[in-house]
Amino acid sequence: MKFTTILAGAVALAAMTAAVSAGPALKDAYKNAFVIGAALNAGQITGQDAKSDEIVVREFSAISPENDLKWERIHPAPDGYHFDIADQYVAFGQAHNLYTVGHVLVWHAQTPRWVFQDAQGKPISKDALLERLRSHIFTVVGRYKGKIKAWDVINEVVGDDGKMRQSPWYQIGGEELFVKAFQWAHQADPKAELTYNDYNIENPDKRAEALALVKRLKAAGAPITTVGIQAHYMLGEPDLKLLDETIGEFAKLGVKVALTELDIDVLPRPGNGATADVALSLAADPKYNPYVNGLPADVQQKLTERYAQVFAFALKHKDVVNRITTWGVTDNDTWHNGWPIRGRTAYSLLFDRAYQAKPSVAAIISEAQK
Repeated sequence: MKFTTILAGAVALAAMTAAVSAGPALKDAYKNAFVIGAALNAGQITGQDAKSDEIVVREFSAISPENDLKWERIHPAPDGYHFDIADQYVAFGQAHNLYTVGHVLVWHAQTPRWVFQDAQGKPISKDALLERLRSHIFTVVGRYKGKIKAWDVINEVVGDDGKMRQSPWYQIGGEELFVKAFQWAHQADPKAELTYNDYNIENPDKRAEALALVKRLKAAGAPITTVGIQAHYMLGEPDLKLLDETIGEFAKLGVKVALTELDIDVLPRPGNGATADVALSLAADPKYNPYVNGLPADVQQKLTERYAQVFAFALKHKDVVNRITTWGVTDNDTWHNGWPIRGRTAYSLLFDRAYQAKPSVAAIISEAQK
């Protein structure tokens, strides 16, 4: 499928959704502060979930791909790339004049084993890994030069223990690989914003290493422009004063800050607290899925207040914060339905399962109007 054909189809959707209106839009309320985005899944990218697409076009000024630019989707085997859905994603952003994010170039998860192995299944050399990464970056970033405005270059490279994550990327390539990734992404698209993205870097121990890493990367010549705070939160964790402090600390390093994957899990978990470790998998238990028949009013109110507080802190730092993206569009899409416990009924996003705005949306808009 040619990119121009995909773009024509996306333009048609733009015309169809132009008349959709449901009161003040989030993107308009925040147009003088920062862009507001949502992460899209394949159904939304390809137009199969038209109701979600209408919300995106009406309410948001930015998009991110949940999975379809990750290595396992776009480059699953050594001998070829799968660009079909990625092309449609970029065309959607172009058609609707959306700030389009690329996610992700270097991550320990959702990367095929072949990337790190030779034909016999043994670990490859540092030089070989660097060459594979260089080729991937120039192919993918280069394909969307001028169309994707920001790339998550490295993702989750600091562990929850406050030390560098011992991923195959790091074990084989060291921090030089991260520096090269930023440099190659910049060469492939000199105008793109380049992000180090991570979760729980509000926590002081992990934050300390993340700050130190950014300093080291910049000193080594990495053209990093942005730090992404994923912001996978719960109702009570983390203390949002930590978010306030963290934005301020990264600002001192001369980088922008984005809240890249915001969602708020209202469901209880057995003692693990706020995290986004994709490896976490917990046993199902009815007591951890208490709202199968709907969210109680008091919990909805707590969710509303929590979202408003997050945006209030971001507005406080609007000279530094350049984007907030929610990780999904409606509660139908939130990954919390299947993580860290499968089969739950989650309520983590701004729009409900009937595609209606929650009270959180009005509260967020109210924060911008203060």
